[in-house]
Amino acid sequence: MVVGARSTVIAPDVSCFRDTCNVYVLRSGREAVLIDFGSGDVLDHLDELGVDRVTDVLVTHHHRDQVQGLDRAAAAGIRVWVPPVEVDFFAGADERWQKRQIGNDYDVREDRFALLHSVPVAGTVDEYRRRRYGAFEVYALPTPGHTLGSVTYLVESGGRRLAFCGDLVHGDGKVWSLAATQWTYSGVEGWAATIISCSVLSAERPDLLLPSHGDAIEDPDGSLAAVAARMQQLIDLRLEKGWDIGERIARPYSTVLPHLLRNRTMFSNSYVLLSESGAALLIDFGYDLTTTATSTERAARRTLLWSIDGLKRDHGVTRIEAAVPTHFHDDHVAGLNLLREIEGAEVWAPANVAPIIEEPSRYDLPCLWFEPIPVDRVLPLGEPVQWQEYELTVHALPGHTHFAAAVEVEVDGKRVLATGDQQADTASRGVLNFQYRNRFSPDDFVKSAELYRSIRPDLIVSGHWFPRAVDEAYLDGLLADANRTAELHRELLPEEGLGTDGFCARIEPYTSVGPNVELDVIVRNPFDRDEPARVRLDVPDGWQATPGEHELQLAARSEQTVRFTVTAPASGRLAADVTIGETRFGQQAEAIVEVR
Repeated sequence: MVVGARSTVIAPDVSCFRDTCNVYVLRSGREAVLIDFGSGDVLDHLDELGVDRVTDVLVTHHHRDQVQGLDRAAAAGIRVWVPPVEVDFFAGADERWQKRQIGNDYDVREDRFALLHSVPVAGTVDEYRRRRYGAFEVYALPTPGHTLGSVTYLVESGGRRLAFCGDLVHGDGKVWSLAATQWTYSGVEGWAATIISCSVLSAERPDLLLPSHGDAIEDPDGSLAAVAARMQQLIDLRLEKGWDIGERIARPYSTVLPHLLRNRTMFSNSYVLLSESGAALLIDFGYDLTTTATSTERAARRTLLWSIDGLKRDHGVTRIEAAVPTHFHDDHVAGLNLLREIEGAEVWAPANVAPIIEEPSRYDLPCLWFEPIPVDRVLPLGEPVQWQEYELTVHALPGHTHFAAAVEVEVDGKRVLATGDQQADTASRGVLNFQYRNRFSPDDFVKSAELYRSIRPDLIVSGHWFPRAVDEAYLDGLLADANRTAELHRELLPEEGLGTDGFCARIEPYTSVGPNVELDVIVRNPFDRDEPARVRLDVPDGWQATPGEHELQLAARSEQTVRFTVTAPASGRLAADVTIGETRFGQQAEAIVEVR
């Protein structure tokens, strides 16, 4: 039953208020407890909800769509209770942002989709225990998956057990965001945790799942089981690992072909194309194995050139003329500036890679190198270019990242394709290697598999695995896995959801130097229909954003860019608040302005 323009009755004492997330209102008399808070607009609609006073807010997880308005709750004297694992995202938000690593960021967990400023909290919820909040006895069940600290709240109401499950699941066998479930760069921990949480929650026998987005789920067991099964298939498609780096330090290079060498001293493979003239062209050049620590600090990503000395000594190389990166990640580009400075090598970058390495601060991407890398020659995609006696063609290679290219070249009678980190080559198959923050779309690997079939290389050389001879079975396996990966994403994600990005907006530049900056907000329509959109910047007190709001018309599934001018008297953070059609998505993107 609808009780207001944005409110629906779930049970006699429970309503759902639609905001940047579902805000659930548990009412007892004229007082209420809220589960999640959204933008805080619920406080402007208490009359239609039959509420005079909100006593408590229980938060399922730290993402901004759940909590961006919590300062209103604090100002109203409402007690705020948060998951224990995530308390620092609330009370310690300012400190977290100050310590947040931006350059060379390998942390793909969505901990940045959090409050931009600290808010006071009453305390943390007691996990695995029942506790009374206002008039309601609530059981707090840890259900990590969407975030590491996520909690589901179980409440008895109207003879039914209601599970307020946050973003653990969405609809029939789907999740709201797959990007949020990827906690580590190449790991599957979030997927595994989702499977565990689905099982644990199902064992609690809820009668109704109440997710943070979408409608109530009337078949909890079926939906939870479907999510778990699909997550396991994703894990099975990419879990195999097996590469040995021990021999890389034994000698600088191994011979792939008489005129193609593999550098064994680098964290990521670097390949050397040898010319009869004595010149060499490198494909990728990152940092040295012996200087790579678990930290991603600049000091732990050091390039050494002793392998170049070995190249000259053992292989007749007189000069390094050029280097071509397959993609923008630090372990593939970290040494390019040093190569230019010491060896005089030029950087030849594919057209879809050049902008990222030349202006890394503009982009919100993982694994960006700390410094800009000037590009001497931009290589057009799909068009051959000549280097010495070789013809090279770079091709767009979506999958591992949108900003990647495959380098095609014929060497010693073999057609070779350098593919960067596109797939992990195991003994049995190529395992698809995707990270959502790299910008990944479901059909990316289908496109790249079709590219492979059109080129039909004899040999694939990749970033972290041994060179591989290519046969029909390998190509067939890549295409089959690519198609199933695409299908699983469509099965798991809502048709009119936020897709694999997990967001409908981004801001560029991500990091700017103030006080006066221009910021572009790129807004994407997730719906299969044309919709109007409104975009505004939420800025700190004392800042100015011009214009105050942009209104635009978005075609179905399209994106547009709007520009704001911002004056920032001090360093800080801002966010883009987005509404598309009737859906308030809230603060979908953030950016940082530094005033030095």
